Amino acid sequence: MLQKFLISRRTAVALALVASGSALLPMTAQSQALSKSALNLAMIAEPATLDPMATTADLTATIMQHVYEPLYTFDANWKMIPMLAESLPKVSADGKRYSITLRKGVMLHNGRELNSEDVVLSLKRWMEVSPRGKALAKEIDSLTASGANGVEIVLKAPYAPLLPQLALPSGMAAIMAKESIATPLKDFIGTGPYKFKERRPDQYVLLTKFDQYSARKEAASGYGGKKVAVAEELRFIPVPNANTRVEGSLAGQYHFADLLPTEALGRLEKSGGKTVPILTPSFGFPYFVFNTKEGVMASLPLRKAVQTSFGVGEMLAAGFGDTRFFTAEPNHFPKGTPFYSTAGSNLYNERDAAKAKGQSAAAGYKGETIRILTSRQYDFHYNMALIMAEQLKRAGFKAELNVVDWATLVQRRGDSKLWDIYITHSGQFPEPMLSPPQLGDGAPGWWSSPAKQSTLAALNQETNPAKRGALWGAVQQVVYDEVPYINVGKFNSLSAKSPALQGYVPSTWPFFWNAGLKN
Repeated sequence: MLQKFLISRRTAVALALVASGSALLPMTAQSQALSKSALNLAMIAEPATLDPMATTADLTATIMQHVYEPLYTFDANWKMIPMLAESLPKVSADGKRYSITLRKGVMLHNGRELNSEDVVLSLKRWMEVSPRGKALAKEIDSLTASGANGVEIVLKAPYAPLLPQLALPSGMAAIMAKESIATPLKDFIGTGPYKFKERRPDQYVLLTKFDQYSARKEAASGYGGKKVAVAEELRFIPVPNANTRVEGSLAGQYHFADLLPTEALGRLEKSGGKTVPILTPSFGFPYFVFNTKEGVMASLPLRKAVQTSFGVGEMLAAGFGDTRFFTAEPNHFPKGTPFYSTAGSNLYNERDAAKAKGQSAAAGYKGETIRILTSRQYDFHYNMALIMAEQLKRAGFKAELNVVDWATLVQRRGDSKLWDIYITHSGQFPEPMLSPPQLGDGAPGWWSSPAKQSTLAALNQETNPAKRGALWGAVQQVVYDEVPYINVGKFNSLSAKSPALQGYVPSTWPFFWNAGLKN
């Protein structure tokens, strides 16, 4: 049944490629037909950091996945495939030991060949720095090098999401040159098809082609397979104003513009070929994270009252407008996928102000301000925040909107004294432990409870895919019962590209290897 979900993505990709004409050329011929100029890529903001381990922000992942690579990655159907690893690992009969062999001859950007020591030290840093890495570290008994090209990971118990955790671009388990490893990271030395050249704050991040790149031989698929740096340079330009990204696309200023407002679709469609709109279905889900550590939302009864007040259908309508762009439904995973569940659905989209008032009074609410942290970098975040504040006020809560730029939001959400609810979104992935980060330990929100630990342990230690679906239902029920976050619904994304840009494949984290400008 997962196939049905994946077909919608593949169909969108195929339609976009046919519209641009790039699907008509095989990869080798297509690359030869493209010019080797620079790509101007309009992003939603200035990245808070270029350290791919230090943040789960999609913007950093989008940029730095061109510089760094993981051991494993996802193909076009979200299946695990090797990247820096030679093949999928050999797993012991008890499911605890993973033996990984690295590809030989992979060059780092400093001209040295990658080895097992680089991998081990990189993964150890990831487990110290990244929220997902920290959570995974608790599952690992040992991580060691085995010769120049071997890595051994021994788990304390079987852990089904290990490879997906190592593969996700967001908060990436990036493999970097051991001599560059530091905190904070100053030298960005990876193995990717592009290398870091320059960052000019509020102007651009510039990546240049890595001439010694060691490409895989398999056909390009998703985030893996053969990567070719067709364009000589990638210039990621921060354009925080969404309307400016739209106007720049229509004027031919950008070869690609990310995450455009849904109301721009009509103008893009009527541009007369000046730009090509790209609609990526089942792109992701917006969600609201609660501060369970301190402040007014640390109270579970009050979180439940807030959940009762929420009308997420109204929020989605405010965020996306056109019903082609969103679906309001309680299940975290789409119907037809292995993790579809209706657990907790009675608590979704209640929008009951009177009931919420009664719940908050019983919980001892005294009129404390609920601080909502949001940003205008993503228009739908801000629009949903406005509706959220009004719904809270109708239920008798005092709500305050704190609107900051995205980099500041990412920084502030790490301080439990500065907010009560913040708004973000995630891609829709086939493995529950990949997103949201709140399912792990240590992510902003700091959710921890016996029910969380026990249900997640049961899910993660079960390696039989057929049994994991029901176990996810138990986790979803705990999320509704303890309200660490609220999954608002599902949305499709809108971006745009120049008709001259060929070879671009729509994806959660846009990538630009195998893409270039038509001569």
